[in-house]
Amino acid sequence: MKLKQRVVLLAILLVIFIFTKVFLIDNLDTSAANREDQRAFHRMMASLRVELDPRLDHTLQSPWEIAAQWVVPREVYPEETPELGAVMHAMTTKKIIKADVGYKGTQLKALLILEGGQKVVFKPKRYARDYVVEGEPYAGYDRHNAEVAAFHLDRILGFRRAPLVVGRFVNLRTEIRPVATEQLLGTFLTAGNNTCFYGKCYYCRETEPACADGDVMEGSVTLWLPDVWPLQKHRHPWGRTYREGKLARWEYDESYCDAVKKTSPYDSGPRLLDIIDTAVFDYLIGNADRHHYESFQDDEGASMLILLDNAKSFGNPALDERSILAPLYQCCIIRVSTWNRLNYLKNGVLKSALKTAMSHDPISPVLSDPHLDALDQRLLSILATVKQCTDQFGPDVVLVEDRMTLSHL
Repeated sequence: MKLKQRVVLLAILLVIFIFTKVFLIDNLDTSAANREDQRAFHRMMASLRVELDPRLDHTLQSPWEIAAQWVVPREVYPEETPELGAVMHAMTTKKIIKADVGYKGTQLKALLILEGGQKVVFKPKRYARDYVVEGEPYAGYDRHNAEVAAFHLDRILGFRRAPLVVGRFVNLRTEIRPVATEQLLGTFLTAGNNTCFYGKCYYCRETEPACADGDVMEGSVTLWLPDVWPLQKHRHPWGRTYREGKLARWEYDESYCDAVKKTSPYDSGPRLLDIIDTAVFDYLIGNADRHHYESFQDDEGASMLILLDNAKSFGNPALDERSILAPLYQCCIIRVSTWNRLNYLKNGVLKSALKTAMSHDPISPVLSDPHLDALDQRLLSILATVKQCTDQFGPDVVLVEDRMTLSHL
């Protein structure tokens, strides 16, 4: 064989060798990532049921110190949290030492300080479990039980980006009034035999108070994030205008996602994938009200999109608001780990898992059966949407590895 032919043959063999090696490594890496996703899913399923138990493994720490130590830039709590039940038990039982009007916003809430100095946000019950909120998908009062359900869904999806939430019953006469600020006390009133308050907020009205059953009010408490992690507020790129007859750009521009990908912090890093995850999360819970979102300050797009304020959810189980999924079907990308987790949850697993996760909450049953059934139906719609994307662009484009940057988009 001539020298030239030998060189050509060696070059061909070298190319084949390199291609085969890369192909095998890629497949091994993908397979390993998928196996880890499956193991993470099984770990989550094994720890679904959270019993509210006051015992702590860390005897020298308070539950508030433990929860504060959990927070890092990409998660509010870790995957394995043996102390979760103890922290949530403290949230629902610790003595209230101060009560004030809630932080700024459109909906009624109260800010409570629990024994040990921990701040929590209390949202009162406004609707019965089987009440259906009609009208726009963001209509109605906040739903306290939606906050509880959304937190547990965050656990099930493996996002770990929602602050801890648990149900709690409070006695307005004996627990709140004695420690309430004058500003909060000024909003208390009596309706028949029931104690009520209307608080201070954009839509708070004396004519629309939240009322207890006698003196005892059902609600949810959300754990305040540590002050060492200040929040930064951002306008959601797929936010609504909330003006009749005025559409946001994403509602009429089919190439809108291309423009988003060219702007910071969506042009690189994990933020755009967080937006997609949040669209999946919000579609499942029926939350069409995420006009803004929070991240940690000065993060340059590196920290997570924090899943705060999920109370405009679970309003109408018969309404599947597809526009919530716009970031997904317009960008046609999704994390591989999110895609794997969604597939593990089909065939009724999601409904069963959420029901189990919420079973020990003090206000259980948290959701009515129609809302649980709606979750499984909406999951199928999400899977079908991703399949449409992969059919059009191919899985290599649509399914994005979590650790990849988005600079190539």
